[in-house]
Amino acid sequence: MTETQQKRKGLIDQILDRVGVTEAPFFKTPDYMYNISYWLGAMVSGAFIYTVITGLFLLLYYMPANPYVQTQTIITSVPYGSVILFSHLYGAYIMIILAYIHMFRNFYKGAYKKPRELQWVTGVLLLALTMGASFFGYSLVSDVLGVNAINIGESLLVGTGFPGASTIANWLFGPGGDAATASNPLVKSQLFDRLLGWHIIMVFLIGVLFGVHFLMSERYGMTPSFKEKPKVPAYYTKEEWSKFNEWWPRNVVYMLSIVLMTWGIILFIPDLLANINGLPIVINPYPAPEPGTAAALSTQPYPPWFFLFLYKFVDFELPNGQAMSPSLALSVLTILLLVIILMPFFENSEYMFLKNRKFWTWLMTVAWVSLIELSVWGYLAPGVPAPTSQQAIILGIPGVIIGVIILSVGRQKSTKSSPSLNTPQTVPKIGPTSILGTAVVSLLFAGNFGIWLMHPAMINLITMIPLGGLAAFMIYRMASGLRVKVSKPSGVMSWEEVKFRKTIALFAIPAIFVVTAIQTAIMWKLPSVGPQATYAGMDLGILLFLWGIAIQLYHYIVYVR
Repeated sequence: MTETQQKRKGLIDQILDRVGVTEAPFFKTPDYMYNISYWLGAMVSGAFIYTVITGLFLLLYYMPANPYVQTQTIITSVPYGSVILFSHLYGAYIMIILAYIHMFRNFYKGAYKKPRELQWVTGVLLLALTMGASFFGYSLVSDVLGVNAINIGESLLVGTGFPGASTIANWLFGPGGDAATASNPLVKSQLFDRLLGWHIIMVFLIGVLFGVHFLMSERYGMTPSFKEKPKVPAYYTKEEWSKFNEWWPRNVVYMLSIVLMTWGIILFIPDLLANINGLPIVINPYPAPEPGTAAALSTQPYPPWFFLFLYKFVDFELPNGQAMSPSLALSVLTILLLVIILMPFFENSEYMFLKNRKFWTWLMTVAWVSLIELSVWGYLAPGVPAPTSQQAIILGIPGVIIGVIILSVGRQKSTKSSPSLNTPQTVPKIGPTSILGTAVVSLLFAGNFGIWLMHPAMINLITMIPLGGLAAFMIYRMASGLRVKVSKPSGVMSWEEVKFRKTIALFAIPAIFVVTAIQTAIMWKLPSVGPQATYAGMDLGILLFLWGIAIQLYHYIVYVR
């Protein structure tokens, strides 16, 4: 590069050159991988980053000597405290859900196979650490559910009778859950200082292990489609890799859009739920009653929802009618976890197809189906003994049905060739009336939503519902009009269709900016303190989500060829 060209470069470009961003050996991405299913890891990362940021803000106000009262103070008195607290809680919840989806999706895609075995191992460990960090964070509020979770965890651990179990329980829980109701703030502090310390340690370990996981994922890149690489090891060679899109700046732009949309969801969902009465206590963003109070006595004790499956599993009875001991329950769960962690070293089929790994497909499918069944069962019948016959009906029958379906499918060794693109096609035409009508209805819905946020009356909500339905119908109608009937491979578009969609995107981006400008003006007029600050949280969630969509459209306009 000449000296003149160097001088013409902007400050940001010069800084990036000094850092060496463009020379980083990160994975180059083929066009078909710009699909959200390939970027679930980015969504998990976005949720983790959000919870860390909001957790640091909460750390400034948290008082282990008086945790429940201080939590209520954060909700009622700290500017946007309710928004930060509720979204921090649901950021962890959404991170767990996304991690589960990411793990099972990677299994079905064969992303655990050679050479990605260690990437799978670190991923499962990250999920376990996330659930552990969420458990300790969940208990920091010191409500009856959090304290009950401490008591359950401590009793299960000590009840195993394993050597050193009591010592480990003391390390984890200090004086135990009874300290939460102590009148001496120093005794309370001993418990909640310990919980806070473990929460921070586990979040730190997640960050370290995530760095290792990320570096390994960049080593071989995303797992190619089985249509591209049907056999193990499934990764692109250096020669193939060199022809793909550079990771900077396209991957960064695409990932930024996904992260913003994830943050929007994390903000919107809990702030919306905070304004709905009668929610089940396990998903209500508000703290449950304080232990020792009259309200706490009438509250059904539950563990965190992500441990409901364990809560029900310890209710299982053995075939002889005896209750399952904590040691047996913990041993079985440990063995199952080890099997999942070490699965890549046992499952050695040559092909990436699910049909060629039937046993493991059955096992993992039964795993997530049972996970859901046990969680629902644990919520509906907490603490109720489950005899073997009931276990066989609720868990066994779905397992048998899944096995029969998987066995009935034959093996697959090759993929069919794709048809030619040289076929006639018709590009749909969407007139300016449709575009204008969709924009107007969307703006009316945005304005009515803003009125409802500022004046949450029933009449405003009733007006917003039909407008929202009409806006959704108009958007769906326009999206349907973009579909092209053409005989071609699935997912492949003609250049005429791409240009047409880019034109639509050019119309959509200004419309999004207008809507977000309205929402921003509304947000500054909404309350910033107390539970009503959640209206601003919902507004901000919509803003971030729409900005994420706008960046997606920008990515489509600039980079799709």
